[in-house]
Amino acid sequence: MAFLAQALSRIKPSPTIAVSTKARELKAAGIDVIGLGAGEPDFDTPDAIKEAAIAAIRAGDTKYTAVDGTPALKQAIVDKFARENGLNYGTDQITVGTGGKQVIYNALMATLDPGDEVICLAPYWVSYPDMVLLCGGVPVMVDCPVETGFKVRPEDLEQAITPKTKWLILNSPSNPTGSGYTRAEMVALADVLRRHEQVHVLMDDIYEHLIYDGFEFSTMAQVAPDLYDRVLTMNGVSKAYSMTGWRIGYAGGPKDLIKAMAKVQSQSTSNPCSISQAASVAALSGPQEFMAGWVDAFRERRDLVVGMLNEADGISCLTPVGAFYVFPSCVDLVGRKTPAGKTLDNDGDVVTYFLEEGRIAGVQGSAFGKEGYMRISYATSNALLEEACKRIQQACENLT
Repeated sequence: MAFLAQALSRIKPSPTIAVSTKARELKAAGIDVIGLGAGEPDFDTPDAIKEAAIAAIRAGDTKYTAVDGTPALKQAIVDKFARENGLNYGTDQITVGTGGKQVIYNALMATLDPGDEVICLAPYWVSYPDMVLLCGGVPVMVDCPVETGFKVRPEDLEQAITPKTKWLILNSPSNPTGSGYTRAEMVALADVLRRHEQVHVLMDDIYEHLIYDGFEFSTMAQVAPDLYDRVLTMNGVSKAYSMTGWRIGYAGGPKDLIKAMAKVQSQSTSNPCSISQAASVAALSGPQEFMAGWVDAFRERRDLVVGMLNEADGISCLTPVGAFYVFPSCVDLVGRKTPAGKTLDNDGDVVTYFLEEGRIAGVQGSAFGKEGYMRISYATSNALLEEACKRIQQACENLT
């Protein structure tokens, strides 16, 4: 359609949202589908956070706020970064957006000129490359093989950097794989970045608190203080506090970048919801003890899913150290035939088969830049996960 912008032809709708929408539609039609595509915890937002939102409403805290965050929330974020990450930011180095996605988009929109390159590590979160394209940049894909735990090697990062490289996007723990970079691995990447002063790092730390088996979280500005002025440290309340619908993300970074991002936001959405901001102050500043129980539950679910998937004919699955996803290989299913006689030609066919035959909704790995895999979220009950894995096992047995 000639009326629409050409930029839209370079991007596609979010595959993860599409899968979740399809699963909801099937459920609404009375079909027993188990949706494992959504990236959100099934736990309810803690009561103390909800009560803070109710109190804000009753106090009339329902007006416009500062474009990129209230002073109270910015201070709570400053305190969080200092307390948990050893990072010292002023409130003028903090930005708050309508979810982490907007924070990332604002950063790219504020910095990318046509032809600027952004390194995306595959498997990557589905939105990174499309946001880069929408902002006029060029996504540069770097393959991170299963042999490295889906993590980039320093030599591969070095090879991907050019004079046009402006950003490296680094997500740890990762969506979709659940892999995480150790402190030593992050230090090794910092050694590469020191040789390329034009490259900035966009740290996506949204799964910071969802880590298992003694894995120690670290972030780039923390392990490489000399790169502090080249790092935007992004986080949010959606995953750790089960506040996906509240839509609050935030970041700390260089003053000039934060100011530029505020300018972008001022001419797009303006301020995030005032009520959500009040709730986020309570989230970041209030009791954190509940998280340990959630992490224990996620770890149990992870072990259940990894164990059962590895028992399925044609599937192999690594054990992730964080987030609430597994990223099993289904490459051995490609080429097999369904009971209806259809050949599975790629991971998209495999995911479609699991939906139609097993009534399980996952997301194909190719959506994350990694053909031959699929992403499964285990952010749902043990009973549903066990049933889902049984259905996957049966669907695999039915292939020839």
